[in-house]
Amino acid sequence: MATENIDMSFWTGRTDPEANSERWHQRIRPIDQADDKGVALLGFASDAGVKRNQGRVGAAKGPEAIRRALAPLAWHRQGPAFDAGDVVCQGDALEEAQQRLGERVAGLLDDGHFPVVLGGGHEIAFGSWQGLARHVEAQGSKHDWPPRIGIVNLDAHFDLRDPRHVRSSGTPFSQIAEQCEQRGWPFRYACLGVSRASNTRNLFQRAEDLQVLVREDREFIAVHLESITRDLERFVTRCEHIYLTIDLDVLPASEAPGVSAPAARGVSLSQLEPLIDLIRDSGKLRLADIAELNPDFDIDNRTAKVAARLVHQLTLNG
Repeated sequence: MATENIDMSFWTGRTDPEANSERWHQRIRPIDQADDKGVALLGFASDAGVKRNQGRVGAAKGPEAIRRALAPLAWHRQGPAFDAGDVVCQGDALEEAQQRLGERVAGLLDDGHFPVVLGGGHEIAFGSWQGLARHVEAQGSKHDWPPRIGIVNLDAHFDLRDPRHVRSSGTPFSQIAEQCEQRGWPFRYACLGVSRASNTRNLFQRAEDLQVLVREDREFIAVHLESITRDLERFVTRCEHIYLTIDLDVLPASEAPGVSAPAARGVSLSQLEPLIDLIRDSGKLRLADIAELNPDFDIDNRTAKVAARLVHQLTLNG
């Protein structure tokens, strides 16, 4: 498949002399050397959507920061991993970049890879979903129809703003809902970690109208964790394909300071990890992305390291 902007110079780190001590930088290869199916990391270097949403720009540098943080992590996979380069948004050409991202994601899925897209602002979601939708359409006869695609968003924000005003990092799931309606597909969306303080009454009403599965950040306490897990299990059971999108601003600012909108409360990584494991191990996860890393505001690479750990966790099996 076509490749662009692959820079393997980010993949550096220590090399241990002991046997069976490899790290990511020693195993990952450019996608044009792929001779088997594996994990494919694809960057989306964009913060045009964040800028349109009046956020703090800098997320376009996220893919590089995640690669640098992932490079020295220990390698525990059996299957291969590949770097598929970056889709770069030039200026404000967001829609064109999202279309190219969708094409690249669809191509990776068609080739049998598991794409993990590295952002970039949360406008990444509309491009990622377009890729999955295109792939599923092409495979139509092999699956139930209409397709039951479930979106799980770990996020402090619904990102359900009205795209008729401006398309941005705050509108991708409204755009996806519109696409589903046009196609006659069900819109299945779960947003976990939502901050009531950061979402208007209008957005909560929009989520209710769309029958979104909502669990707020303040619900992530010991007494409710089992209930949240059951809700997610039921959601996954009703779907054939799962797209997982993780906005790093779901985490507390102490764990993820390098985002456009740091969370005053957030949901800790230790509480999110079991939910991610559940999705990963369901056998239905087709695509994942990580959004909103802004290295300009990171502290000691703290957020980049969390993002790298999430990639490591998502790809541990296989």
